[in-house]
Amino acid sequence: MDMENAGPLGSGPDPFPDPVTSVTAVVDARGTVTGWSSGAQRLLGYPCEDVVGRPAARLLGGNADIAVDLSAVLGGRSRTVPLRHQDGHHVDAELRAYASLDREGDAQWLVVATSPPRPHRGPPPQEDEVTTEEAFAQCHLPAMIYDAELRALRASAGAARELGLTEEQMRGRRVTDILPPHICTTVEEGMRRVFETGEPERFQVRGQPQHGTRERYWAVSVSPLRNPAGQVRHVQLIALDVTEQHRARDRLVLLNDVSAQVGSTLDVMRTAQEMADVAVGRLADFISIDLLDGLFRGVEPRPSATGSVALRRAAQQSVLPGIPEALIEPGEVDYYPGASPPARCLDTGRSSLHRTLDEAIESWQVADPGRAAKVRDFGMHSIMIIPLRARGITLGVAVLVRHRRRDSFDEDDLLLAEEIAARAAVAVDNARRFTRERTTALALQRSLLPQRLAAQEAVEVAYRYLPARSRAGLGGDWFDVIPLSGARVALVVGDVVGHGLRASATMGRLRTAVHTLADVDLPPEELLVHLDDLITHLRAEEGPASDPELEIVTDLVASCLYLVYDPVSRRCAAAGAGHPPPAVVTPDGKAEFIDLPVGPPLGVGGLPFEAVEWEVPPGSLLVLYTDGLVEVPEHDLGRGMALLRRCLERPTPSLEATCDDLVHSLLPAQPSDDVALLVARTRALDAAQVATWDLPSDPAAVADARAQVSRRLASWGLHEVAFTAQLVVSELVTNAIRYGAPPVNLRLIRDTVLICEVSDGSSTAPHMRRARMLDEGGRGLLLVAQFAERWGTHHGAGGKSIWAEISLQDGHP
Repeated sequence: MDMENAGPLGSGPDPFPDPVTSVTAVVDARGTVTGWSSGAQRLLGYPCEDVVGRPAARLLGGNADIAVDLSAVLGGRSRTVPLRHQDGHHVDAELRAYASLDREGDAQWLVVATSPPRPHRGPPPQEDEVTTEEAFAQCHLPAMIYDAELRALRASAGAARELGLTEEQMRGRRVTDILPPHICTTVEEGMRRVFETGEPERFQVRGQPQHGTRERYWAVSVSPLRNPAGQVRHVQLIALDVTEQHRARDRLVLLNDVSAQVGSTLDVMRTAQEMADVAVGRLADFISIDLLDGLFRGVEPRPSATGSVALRRAAQQSVLPGIPEALIEPGEVDYYPGASPPARCLDTGRSSLHRTLDEAIESWQVADPGRAAKVRDFGMHSIMIIPLRARGITLGVAVLVRHRRRDSFDEDDLLLAEEIAARAAVAVDNARRFTRERTTALALQRSLLPQRLAAQEAVEVAYRYLPARSRAGLGGDWFDVIPLSGARVALVVGDVVGHGLRASATMGRLRTAVHTLADVDLPPEELLVHLDDLITHLRAEEGPASDPELEIVTDLVASCLYLVYDPVSRRCAAAGAGHPPPAVVTPDGKAEFIDLPVGPPLGVGGLPFEAVEWEVPPGSLLVLYTDGLVEVPEHDLGRGMALLRRCLERPTPSLEATCDDLVHSLLPAQPSDDVALLVARTRALDAAQVATWDLPSDPAAVADARAQVSRRLASWGLHEVAFTAQLVVSELVTNAIRYGAPPVNLRLIRDTVLICEVSDGSSTAPHMRRARMLDEGGRGLLLVAQFAERWGTHHGAGGKSIWAEISLQDGHP
């Protein structure tokens, strides 16, 4: 038993000056020494080869009672005995023996030698004075002292309480003999570093200090203990239980993650799934979130008053792959019995905490065998039912379950789950409100857009309208196709600056105004002037609109492109107000943008607009669009228009395919702005479908005009409308000669309808009036209105034209 070869205990140098190795020996059941440490060699002077294999009795000064002495110290009871040094003198030592088994399973003892208690020097302690020894022994904190071989020398009452062992049972044992391996590695590595560096170490460990207890968190501090010479002979380990602080921090981190991750979108299903993803693995092993069905349509939730409750599964998540605990999939409806905890939670708005053995859960399982099977199969033992309440309304129920964690939910977990559910419920309600408002706005906007395009033969049309997917809401983009006189057609696209209901309502007003002005048949540049005046008046009435959530203030401004195509002359006339120019794709596949003067946006006021005319080959494509198609976050307007041009030059089988190709090629999956796209393929009327006559400004020309019309209708095979056409032409020509000015011109156009058009050099528009009984005139336009399907006036630079359309269907008068 290794001790320093200095003098006996209590005199001279300390007999245990160097605990780098312990003073230990191993003795088998026959009293033979089988192990001998270097510390024992220093204490008694015997080398290992002189002791191992020999009786331990020779070390006790020839005392034959060695077996009795070993038995006295067996089990950790100490006894002071004299030991024989190699040079013959005796060394007193306090021996403790610990029983163990050798590799063959035979009994043996680990004998540990320590210095006996030294006589107290100095004044005797007072009766009520607490000694350092008593303070350490009674310390409620887990504190232990280890030697250089990392064996326990002392343990406080706190350490004994936490580890479930007495100090005597821990003495001489390493950490690996007491704690789980992952804790041992951390602690022992820390103690070794302290012995090597002499600097304190601090670290955290977690685990179960005793079998069957809850996992705990410990802040461990390892400090060096130095002798008077400054050498580190021992280390002191103090462990502070920080489980509650750690759990509180985890709760704060979880709540912070809920705030950061839940509600990232305004989608009800996505928001609920974000809550489930955050909570599973950190609070629960399985979670299901069911919401009232009306939430998915954006309406105010109304739970059923009696009977079972039908809830739609919004989200679910599990620590197990595939979520095997779930009975249904997201989007499906789950039914809860009226007396079940989820149904009561939905009715009362109060959460509840259950064990699966509770009466409420057992009754629920009886009424719901499918769910009961899941409880048994997965060993579910703890359940929380949490309402999702926001703004005083219960939106649904979250069910949290534990089956992998052995710890049951407690009241702290319930409070945490309620806080998570409250934050998630606000996000869900925001999503619900957004869904309702967006559905309302979208319905309004679609009602303001063309439900179906008016019939006309000048162009073949395809279109796309894509509402924005941003939180700013719907925009004010629109398009239209308006038939005009003389078989012409007007193509319109526009965009009201801003988003929301105001933009949609303004768009509806502008679209109505365009229809009204198109009926007057104004040139494009004049029509834009009237629209500009309209927006100026609207802005004066309403004032600027502000959106506090978006932190923007928008004035009433819009852009517009108005294009008129004439299939007879195959010419286009267009004017723009702050709008991207139209694109033209010729039949040979070449695309180009029209060099259209960039007019000011509508609402600026006081600035002129210019129109451009050009000829279009038959079969060309006219492409009108709003800036949302070409200006996206991925690229600017210039690059977007270059991409649009390249896409238009790719051949496609149809106009619908062209629209799809442009949308897929130019737009992201979630466009941030509204997009209106209008693609028209031009048609041209053959010269044989048009007949034109110049008429003298003489009443006698009326009879000749009727005769020429009759002959041309006969050549076209339109005998059934000859009488009606002659009557209409007679009245229109008479009106032009009597009230107009030369030159007078008559034109017939055979299309899906027969168009009769009489023009003269006067800009005075005719008015239909009610003739009195004895009046000889005043009935011409009344007759035209009765026999024609449509009629109107078109003003041009050289005068006006009065036109009328006669149906070619059988049976028309």
